[in-house]
Amino acid sequence: MNIAASAPTSRVATVPNALSFLRLLGVPLFLWLLLGPEADGWALAVLMVSGFTDWLDGQLARRWQQFSRLGQLLDPAADRLYILAAVVGLTLRDIMPVWLAVALIARDLLLALFIPVLRARGYGPLPVHFLGKVATFNLLSAFPLLLLGDGSSALAGVGRAVGWAFACWGTALYWWAGMLYVVQVRQLLSRPTDATRGAA
Repeated sequence: MNIAASAPTSRVATVPNALSFLRLLGVPLFLWLLLGPEADGWALAVLMVSGFTDWLDGQLARRWQQFSRLGQLLDPAADRLYILAAVVGLTLRDIMPVWLAVALIARDLLLALFIPVLRARGYGPLPVHFLGKVATFNLLSAFPLLLLGDGSSALAGVGRAVGWAFACWGTALYWWAGMLYVVQVRQLLSRPTDATRGAA
């Protein structure tokens, strides 16, 4: 695969983008299932479909060379919204402790503060790096397991234990990835602007 072929384009109507839109539509559905009728089985199904389409849109984008700037925004946005929805829903259901919810939301709020600063310097959102993807995978694996663990059966006990392992590891990686983003922002902001170069 050459660099030109894999460069993002301005295309909107692509299959990977359509899958990302479907993932976004599933966020309010997941939250309603979790908090409204408390249909945990269906909520788990929505999370599983979301995880599969997340993997599928990446595979199709690579195979069909359908990388787009919109896709670079939609894919991480869907991940963040699913994490936020799961954190809010599981916390309100008393499945997840408040301190963990605060730790996850605080990380995203911290990074959100840099967005207007980057835009003011002419930079777009930072690309998602591998560590961030691993952290997201761990968290999106933890949430359905924690939901499955909301019970007293032996299966619930296993789900709860494995879910907490994914949650703790994923939270640590999530913050580690966040710190790497902060370093990237600092490096970008330390570069001289065009105005500074002209004055020099």
